[in-house]
Amino acid sequence: MNSNQLLSASEVALALPNLRGWVLEEDGLAIEREFQFNDFQEAFAFMTQVAQIAESMDHHPAWSNVYSKVHMRLYTHDLGGVSQKDLDLAQAVQELL
Repeated sequence: MNSNQLLSASEVALALPNLRGWVLEEDGLAIEREFQFNDFQEAFAFMTQVAQIAESMDHHPAWSNVYSKVHMRLYTHDLGGVSQKDLDLAQAVQELL
């Protein structure tokens, strides 16, 4: 599948069972997940690892961090929705856990 092609909500829904904890937003434009860690240092270390992966993929998450929680939202900006790039990054993130 072309990584620069917008995926339908049904295509994303088929992939989500393999991406533990990720959900499709109600509007169908992004997938998201919240991660819980023991403390800020663990959360920040996770974000550092994700940043390195995202940079190597040239695909970056929209995210926030409050103490031990990291909220991540993935969508392909130039397409206005979810593409294979988002699923690939979600999979790479999952492999860190």
